[in-house]
Order: sequence, then structure tokens, then C-alpha cells
Amino acid sequence: MTSESQTGSTTHSPGEAGGPWQNIREAMLACMQCGTCTGSCVNAHAMDYTPRQMWRLVQLDDKVELFRSKTFWLCSTCYYCTLRCPRGLPLTETIGALKRTAVAEGYLDESASIKFYQSFLDSVRRYGRVRETEMMARYFMALKDPIKPMQFSSLGIKLLLKGKLHPQFPRFFGKGKLDALFRKAREVEANP
Repeated sequence: MTSESQTGSTTHSPGEAGGPWQNIREAMLACMQCGTCTGSCVNAHAMDYTPRQMWRLVQLDDKVELFRSKTFWLCSTCYYCTLRCPRGLPLTETIGALKRTAVAEGYLDESASIKFYQSFLDSVRRYGRVRETEMMARYFMALKDPIKPMQFSSLGIKLLLKGKLHPQFPRFFGKGKLDALFRKAREVEANP
């Protein structure tokens, strides 16, 4: 279902026929491709498409090419692009929407960095803080690569000897300290 505003433009609410991708495209229609976002982005050097090129892919409705790139995953949400955009576009929020859409539509690959962040968040959910030793053990188990932990063994030994790591027994059962908070965050994200 769509609704017409006084200016005659069409808007879609989440979950309607247009869906999140259409909302992203409509948000970027006003982009004039000035490149201020790229000039403001501290991570642009590491991206395969610059932010300006990414927004152009959105305008061209090239979802497959966009979601194949790593550009929007590298956004550090510093808000420089949003603050400096001459059109006042909500660029950082739209990148968040791109990330959610990529996950929802199955464009998310099971890369090592995703598994790292999942292990990190699981540790925070369980204990209210990061237990480094357990987090890394869970990360290495998720990778299913027996060689990978060996590459970090010298670093682990150095950290243990300096007292920077404190091995603790993991808690396998029971509620996590932040379960309710994570549950509420999932609810809010499901109904933006």
C-alpha cells in the first residue's frame, strides 16, 4: 500500500509492497553525486566503491552489484557524511538500512569478520562484558579451521604472560546478563 503526500511523491512504510530497498532508493533520489560523502569518509580508501559510487548504484537500482561490494560494511558510523551532505540526506541511517536489508535478503556472506562480531556479541550478551579467552575460543570454533588458532598462539602466550588475559570457565547454562536487552533490540530492529 502506498500513500501520496502533498507533493505527489510516493512513500512506502516498512513491510509494504515497496519494502526496505524501495525506501532506500527513495531516500537517495535527491543525491546529486557531489562526492562530499566520499571526501568525508575516513574509510573510503579501503572500499571497493566510494560512498558516492555506492549511492549511484542505489539510484541505478543495481542491488546485486551493491550487495556484492564491501563498501557499506566498512562504514564506521562516524556521521561525517551525514553532517556534511549539502542535501541533508540521512546517509548513515541509510547505510544501516542497507546492512539490515543485505542480511534480511541473504546477501550476507559467512566471512570471518561476521563470525568474530557474533562471538563478541555473544560474550557481551552472556556476561555483560567481553571474556576475551572464551570469545576467541568460540570464534575459532565458528571458523572450523584448526590451523587458524595456531597463527595467534604466540600472541596469546604473550598476553597471558603479561597478565592481559584471564582464562575463566565458560558458563554453558543459565540466562545471560543482557538477554532481555538483546531481545528488546531484536524487537525494535524487527519493527523500525
